Amino acid sequence: MTNAKTRGETIELHGDIWKHIQPGEVVLDAQGITKRYPGGVLANDHIDFKVKAGEIHAILGENGAGKTTLMSILFGLLQPDEGEIYIRGLKVRFRSPEDAIKMGIGMVHQHRKLIPAHSVLENILLGHPRSKGVMKLKEAEEEVAALAKRYGFEIDIRAKVWQLTEGEKQVVEIVKALYRGAKILILDEPTSALTPLETDRLLESIESMTQDALGVVPFITHKLPVVLAISDEVTILRRGRVVDRLKTAEATEQILAQKMVGRPVIFDLQKQPVEPGEPVIQVENLSARNNKGVMALNQVSFTVREGEILGIAGVAGNGQHELAEALFGLRPIEGGRILFLRRDITRASVQERWKLGMGYTPSERTEVGSIPDFSLIENVAMNYYFDARFNHRGLLDYGGLRRLTEQIIDEFDVATPGPDVNIRTLSGGNLQKVILGRVLSRHPKLVIANLPAQGLDVGATEFVQRQLLAAREQKAAVILISEDLDEILSLSDWIAPMYEGEMVDIIPAAEAKKEVIGAMIAGVHQQERES
Repeated sequence: MTNAKTRGETIELHGDIWKHIQPGEVVLDAQGITKRYPGGVLANDHIDFKVKAGEIHAILGENGAGKTTLMSILFGLLQPDEGEIYIRGLKVRFRSPEDAIKMGIGMVHQHRKLIPAHSVLENILLGHPRSKGVMKLKEAEEEVAALAKRYGFEIDIRAKVWQLTEGEKQVVEIVKALYRGAKILILDEPTSALTPLETDRLLESIESMTQDALGVVPFITHKLPVVLAISDEVTILRRGRVVDRLKTAEATEQILAQKMVGRPVIFDLQKQPVEPGEPVIQVENLSARNNKGVMALNQVSFTVREGEILGIAGVAGNGQHELAEALFGLRPIEGGRILFLRRDITRASVQERWKLGMGYTPSERTEVGSIPDFSLIENVAMNYYFDARFNHRGLLDYGGLRRLTEQIIDEFDVATPGPDVNIRTLSGGNLQKVILGRVLSRHPKLVIANLPAQGLDVGATEFVQRQLLAAREQKAAVILISEDLDEILSLSDWIAPMYEGEMVDIIPAAEAKKEVIGAMIAGVHQQERES
């Protein structure tokens, strides 16, 4: 970190610059931030961005719009090629996150940076400057507890991190940043893995931070209702540039989405009436273990018919992932059976299930859904190499696979230079379009969609959701696994909340209420029954 020069004087940067902050004062001023990557990619193109004390400033944009790059520069993870950053009028240059932290900037990443085996207190103290000497743990514990209480956070600071929910882990990350003296807090997708109740509590705590004149930057990409509920200002990026900056009070979801993607986005997707047909999949008392050998799925039973979408709602870690893999043959089952088109497929292989008409889009797009160093054609071939249309006595019809890939690129609006490029070059939304197109092009009888829109911007989310509804209209059965209750409520015909490996209930979507479903996935109903 360098010295700051103001009015011809050299000023050593230290904590004193945060004295006497006034609400509304500009505490961070980024001017002309520009970042170029190899290959001519201009990630940030002369971006101006300001954060005021006591205000919440949201940054929106599609995947690839430049949000991550900008936040990484403000936190010292990346160096800008051009531009300047000022903290309370003092010019700074961050060579590392340590520099940014010393200057009062904290960042809570979407993917947690905690050590599961350590306690909450140990994680908060780890790396703190005071931890390099002799620390008074009792005194530190009291300070952390007081800080959490001040902002309404409820957390057991002696608990191990592995024992916490995603919402509690989020709290630990925020308290850790505040304990290090953060005055400007950058939150990366702060509500992405939270239940509605946890989201409400977090937003209340963020609101309380602004009372202390903290500047908060919720780095949010697709939860527009949260942006409208809590932020004061919004900066919208598209293709590395600022396309608009406005007061949140003047915005709507439609306005924000259109500015993000450059076209109107329809949020209220209309489900066409579809008369349910014959049962496609019947699951009876299905049980399975997770990767640690712990029972994660406990005697789950349900039926999905032609033209129906069963929405499985839940917070990560409650058995939905194991259910998806067990249904598709990727995970051994402990008990129960699966009937597909009235045929017992409990012990059938993955390929047998594909051939019978099952389709699966995994949540892990790069680890399971694709091979990054393979071309689009080769990735599409993974679901077609055994198909008689493309396999002639063991020889693949490469020309036919190319035509099919080009068809998927066209019909699913995949932004790519062509079918021969490595799939790793695609954005998350375009990768998901290829995976979904690869599955739906086979016209499956059943589609298992595991977190199909997670991490996607509003434009890609809308496209994916439309494709699932189109499959339903073509009489496919769809199992939609999602942590987004709005998505579950808008797309499903039936809703099954999951908690600790069990389906709490199966409810007609027409009768479902968001607050009731939210309570079910948080275990509130289960706790009431046990009390």
